[in-house]
Amino acid sequence: MFGSGAESGHENIAIAGTALIPTRFVWPYGGRRVYLSGSFTRWSEHIPMSPIEGCPSVFQVIWSLAPGYHQFKFFVDGEWRHDDHQPFVSGNYGVVNTIFLPREPDMVPAVFSSDAPGGSNMDLDNDPFPRGEVIPRISEGDLEVSRHRISEFLSAHTAYELLPESGKVIALDVNLPVKQAFHTLYEQGIPVAPLWDFCKGQFVGVLSALDFILILRELGNHGSNLTEEELETHTISAWKEGKLHLNRQIDGNGRLCSRPLVHAGPYDSLKDVALKILQNKVATVPIIHSPSQDGSFPQLLHLASLSGILKCICRHFRHSSSSLPILQQPICSIPLGTWVPKIGESNGQPFAMLRPNASLGAALSLLVQAEVSSIPIVDDNDSLLDIYSRSDITALAKDRAYAQIHLDNMSIHQALQLGQDANAPYGLINGQRCQMCLRSDSLHKVMERLANPGIRRLVIVEAGSKRVEGVISLSDVSRFLLG
Repeated sequence: MFGSGAESGHENIAIAGTALIPTRFVWPYGGRRVYLSGSFTRWSEHIPMSPIEGCPSVFQVIWSLAPGYHQFKFFVDGEWRHDDHQPFVSGNYGVVNTIFLPREPDMVPAVFSSDAPGGSNMDLDNDPFPRGEVIPRISEGDLEVSRHRISEFLSAHTAYELLPESGKVIALDVNLPVKQAFHTLYEQGIPVAPLWDFCKGQFVGVLSALDFILILRELGNHGSNLTEEELETHTISAWKEGKLHLNRQIDGNGRLCSRPLVHAGPYDSLKDVALKILQNKVATVPIIHSPSQDGSFPQLLHLASLSGILKCICRHFRHSSSSLPILQQPICSIPLGTWVPKIGESNGQPFAMLRPNASLGAALSLLVQAEVSSIPIVDDNDSLLDIYSRSDITALAKDRAYAQIHLDNMSIHQALQLGQDANAPYGLINGQRCQMCLRSDSLHKVMERLANPGIRRLVIVEAGSKRVEGVISLSDVSRFLLG
């Protein structure tokens, strides 16, 4: 702890006779115990900081300060630290951060670093950094160096490295009834499964959550030829053929034109696998190996995904992150993800969000038409409550709920409750459903989170309020890294 000697210089220049200003301090770099101390405590008191709900590596505290100039530092796990991304000076107590509060502020100030959230951020006029501070930008040279090294790594390693030591891969027969397939995906907790055609002796496609979304929308159409009763006998193969008609996938001779299965072999490079996923806009690529040259007797080894490839990148560069300058950049400083347009922006892309009382039908239509895999569910202040993803559609298999509801009469809240424990709190912000990050988290931190199995996206939120600012997906990060 620093001593409590007399203040020197202008460490604690405050204006007497004015009201104290609640000020938010943020330490976004993790730790087990984090404290704040500064000239406003005469360096003699440690103010405990608490982790933000949903962002355990981000600590914050609100402390009332008199208007004027202040210095402060963070005491993290027994070590004094300052934040390089906030204003700092060298003083009697080493390098310290600084903040100046005007006499009559019209807002609650907040102290941020590059790993704190922003956008229309907290109360700082849409700027997560103190005024006069420039968000760090990476040079084109450093960006190209980072991409080149990642490309070299991915080209030199194969899909074989993605295979787990043990596990199971589920495939479905194309002659399986759609209803049974629906229940299988739900019971196994998987959003996609490869399809096996016994007659052809090969894998011919995949069945995904999007198929069930399209099926349920078709069931809801008054002029549809597909009925709930037909799901008992309607096979996956028949659905796939009907889907081609729905999408008008017909060649110039009037014949149905099916999409070939996108797959890879165990000795294909990781870069080739990643490019196949991105270029074909699929979530997974089956890794298939055949012992014969003609491709007969294929063996399904694994379902490769971008999260597995990202995990390989993180593992390889974990102890040499300095060789990739891009990793320490805050995500708000690089062209990454989909962001909520700022007020007055005319060129911003619409950002899909829904209220919990919106209908399930509206959510499914938005997922299909906007070609997104998930939609943040927010309250009237646009604060994150939950997220509805394509894979959530399989929850309707529980107790055959899909046969007892009308999509336009069920709310998103009700639909999400089907897949949760009856006593679970709405939103499960601390669980696996809503994975969040801050707009100025480093790219490395975002990559580490997305490399976890089952996490396909992070919702960018404002610290404290959890106001949604954007979404970063696995494909966003992968496209950026591969250039």
